[in-house]
Amino acid sequence: MTETELLQGCLREKRAAQHELFRRYAGKMMTVCLRYARHHAEAEDILQDAFIRIFNNLNQFQGKGSLEGWIRRIVINTSLKSIQKMSFQKEGLGGLESIPEMSMLPDVYAHLGEQELMRLIEQLPHGYRTVFNLFVIDGFNHAEIAQMLQIEEGTSRSQLAKARYMLQKFILQQSKTRIVKLFDY
Repeated sequence: MTETELLQGCLREKRAAQHELFRRYAGKMMTVCLRYARHHAEAEDILQDAFIRIFNNLNQFQGKGSLEGWIRRIVINTSLKSIQKMSFQKEGLGGLESIPEMSMLPDVYAHLGEQELMRLIEQLPHGYRTVFNLFVIDGFNHAEIAQMLQIEEGTSRSQLAKARYMLQKFILQQSKTRIVKLFDY
């Protein structure tokens, strides 16, 4: 089924087309939900809410850009609304001056797999993780993030810097653990 046929079927509320749309995009979008949610069950709820919005607003898709991009945007916005419902906490709103400079050798990153890195990102405090995901993974700028989360641009920058610093600490700690295991007889 082509994307056009799929869209037309969904707009005519054909169950088979709706099921196919969900089947095609749910896996990728669940990955997006997991980046923002605190746990798997919450991610599933976000995904369900997002697909309800997608089906209710499919007539608004104008074909400008990809369908997947349009769906991703709805999933991200649904994730952010979920965060706002949980009364988004602004962790550590201080300035950047409290973050020491940290230099990391490229070697440290080279030993991390994608799954390990995602697991480390999940350990970030919720506010830091949200800003990190929006900026680094989803490609929004600080002005857009500030508007989406109803925070100041400086807060977005600060939380991103703190998220990066925490990730560097996690990665260094993990690499030290690996070195110790190498010499552990």
